[in-house]
Amino acid sequence: MRPKQQRVRCWALRHRGLLQLDDIVGAHTDYNEEEEEQKYFRRKRLGVVKNVLAASLAAMLTYSVYLGLLQMQLILHYDETYREVKYSNMELEDIDRKVLMGINVTPVVALLYTPVLIRFFSTKWTMFLAVGIYALFVSSNYWERYFTLVPSAVAIGVAIVPFWASLGNYITRMAQKYYEYANYKEEHVQEQRQAPRGACSAYIVVFQTIFYICFHLSFVCAQMPMLFFLNNYIYQLNHTLSGVKHCGTLSHGMLTGFNKTVLDSLPRSVNLIMVESVLMAAAFLAMLMVLLLCGSAYGTTEEIDLRSIGWGNIFQLPFKHMRDYRLRHLLPFFIYSGFEVLFVCNDFSLNYGVCTLGLEKLAYLLIAYGFSASTCSSLALCMLRLRRQYPLLAGALLHAAILVMLFCWAPKPQQVEQAPLLYTIAALWGMGSALNKTGISILLGMLYEDKERQDFIFTIYHWWQALAIFTVYLWSGLPMKAKLSLMLLALGLAAGSYIWMERRLAQRVAFRLPRMPRPRHRASGYRYLEEDSDETNSEDEGTSRDNSQHPAEEDETPRDDGEQRN
Repeated sequence: MRPKQQRVRCWALRHRGLLQLDDIVGAHTDYNEEEEEQKYFRRKRLGVVKNVLAASLAAMLTYSVYLGLLQMQLILHYDETYREVKYSNMELEDIDRKVLMGINVTPVVALLYTPVLIRFFSTKWTMFLAVGIYALFVSSNYWERYFTLVPSAVAIGVAIVPFWASLGNYITRMAQKYYEYANYKEEHVQEQRQAPRGACSAYIVVFQTIFYICFHLSFVCAQMPMLFFLNNYIYQLNHTLSGVKHCGTLSHGMLTGFNKTVLDSLPRSVNLIMVESVLMAAAFLAMLMVLLLCGSAYGTTEEIDLRSIGWGNIFQLPFKHMRDYRLRHLLPFFIYSGFEVLFVCNDFSLNYGVCTLGLEKLAYLLIAYGFSASTCSSLALCMLRLRRQYPLLAGALLHAAILVMLFCWAPKPQQVEQAPLLYTIAALWGMGSALNKTGISILLGMLYEDKERQDFIFTIYHWWQALAIFTVYLWSGLPMKAKLSLMLLALGLAAGSYIWMERRLAQRVAFRLPRMPRPRHRASGYRYLEEDSDETNSEDEGTSRDNSQHPAEEDETPRDDGEQRN
């Protein structure tokens, strides 16, 4: 081929290649920018829903494993024959007391480290770390010794408040992100300004409801080891309740007179290992769900902003937020929220349920509670149409009626014909618990919409709840009438304090919020630079601008909630 022909051929090939490349990367005539934008934000919204479902199911699996294993461990270790044959002189009773002490006492100091932990690791990684600690608790039961059980129980106590605070913050942040993706054309969303007050309330209601529908199923799943494994080895009620004289309101402590031998045959070690392996697999699955399916709660620059306000400020801000009268009025409800969940799992289940129906029916009683709480969590959706006071006050009224009835009721031991009534009480208590837990989380998301404050608010809530659980742990030896009286007193104080808070908000009484410190960005490394940061006086101008926008103590005047539903 001649050189001229070769040049013409090469030019033609290059031209044909350029045309094909233009067909690939060039603008297509059928490209619709608005439609592609809608598809993009639809995918973002589906991603948020995926995050909420993954976090909810991971929390459900985690607590199913934790509660189921703890219940099975306490029942096995209670049997004196099991202790003597399997572990002889190990003093399992003393180890169990220290395990419960580690779980219940350690969270007392959680307010000192939880905000720092969440800001340091971020919300998602705090959840992952906490789920990993729960999995560690499961693994420690493969080799039951003092130096495995007690340290893992203390680790559980350390992780409880960070786990719940990060979960509450995560679900609320997902609701806010869904609002941003659903209203991406709004001017305040495009300019990354805070949404109008109450704009995210509907999404908070829906997402918190989804979370508690899933989470309350953990009380059901936690009974699977009891139903399919442990019930095969338990004596009937005529043996276990032979020494019990009083039930219900006449009882004292934790089921006085209960037989020390509850197992008619001892489970084989290989069967125990198989059950613990299934629980370990479920805990590992929960870890993978948080790791792989849960996205981050904040953007990269937002995480940097949250951390760069200074660790001293992060440590102090939870205490400063408690000066807000709204939180102070809600503290009794936080405390009662801790009281009621442990009351139904311990005092009611043992002194009313097991005392009447036998240990073999304990699982069915808690399943009735769990199914009812999960189903009735959907009742919180009424906050989309009704005033937000109704779910909390309805749950409080229902619990008050049940407590009064329990105060006057003393069923006889082995009175199995009372089973329908006991299951009904458990289901109604689950309804009240669902309205309580879901209502408080929704209320906190509505009252504190600033994404920079939510981890502090949920830390305060779950810390007070942990203090209440610690109190229930201390009063376990009191007479049942004293426990019911304290529960009624706490419930009345909580309802009255909440009504007074709503009245003050309706009167537009100003509340105090501490000023959030301005992030201190570094001008080197991976830290991003602020706008106009290359100017000489940019730092001084930024400081003066921040001081003009954020006074030393921020006093906000709430809207008239009496005229609005949310």
